[in-house]
Amino acid sequence: MKIAIHGRNFPESARPYIQSMFEELSRRQADVLISLGYREYLDTMGVAHYSQATYTVEEGVSDADFIFSLGGDGTLLDAVTHVGAHQIPIIGINIGRLGFLATVAPASVRLMIDAIFNNQYTIDERSLVSVRSSQDIFGNLPFGLNDFTITRTQTSSMITVHSYLDGEFLNSYWADGLIISTPSGSTGYSLSCGGPVLLPQTESFIITPISPHNLNVRPMIVMDSCQLAFEVESRSGNFLAALDSRSFTVDTSVRISVQKETFKARLVKLSDDNFLNTLRSKLNWGWDIRN
Repeated sequence: MKIAIHGRNFPESARPYIQSMFEELSRRQADVLISLGYREYLDTMGVAHYSQATYTVEEGVSDADFIFSLGGDGTLLDAVTHVGAHQIPIIGINIGRLGFLATVAPASVRLMIDAIFNNQYTIDERSLVSVRSSQDIFGNLPFGLNDFTITRTQTSSMITVHSYLDGEFLNSYWADGLIISTPSGSTGYSLSCGGPVLLPQTESFIITPISPHNLNVRPMIVMDSCQLAFEVESRSGNFLAALDSRSFTVDTSVRISVQKETFKARLVKLSDDNFLNTLRSKLNWGWDIRN
């Protein structure tokens, strides 16, 4: 079995679990491929990884059986761009804080490895958002798992986002910005701006305004089979366009369209991985200090 591994910095308390993961993969004679930057970090932390095979972020991963993401949800979003249209299954090991996407606890890593070697898992396919524009904003990675956002720059006043749904005029949002969220991203930025929570398999996008000037403007759910288009007005002549964690300053002359990507992200789910349990746990639903 060939395993690609990507991660970010981790606290000292996580090092024994990460070392244990590499030891278990070595014991099972797995072929391990590590992202170059992460391997260099492992070397500085004194973690024995038993592999000299690396890949760069620019190269990505095309032929692994799985990719392990060690960190939080942000690290897993990186891993999605590393595999892209190859749709290699991704396993999120939660060394971060929240973990709506990265759900495997560090202490459960050996059990997780045993589960994938024994085919005791399922695949959760997640839709992606695809962004096209009159200017090449996101290069060869114009897709994201969570959301696409249009926001004002730090020095500008609010912007106006003229929005179209399948060619029909929808609304002109006078706001700090606009979020186009997938179901996976519904528990992220969109939620903090008043958007609803969607179950992961819901075939929809959420259009969520950020601090709208008109208080009667509310988040809207649309089918993900539609195409959205945007034109932006800004006194500064530019705005910020962000796709998951990648953001760029864009001129207001640029026209943008958004639709569902043709391929999906494939997340590995173990037997105890349940979205509703995660939702209750992370959002403290039903929690009361009196109990």
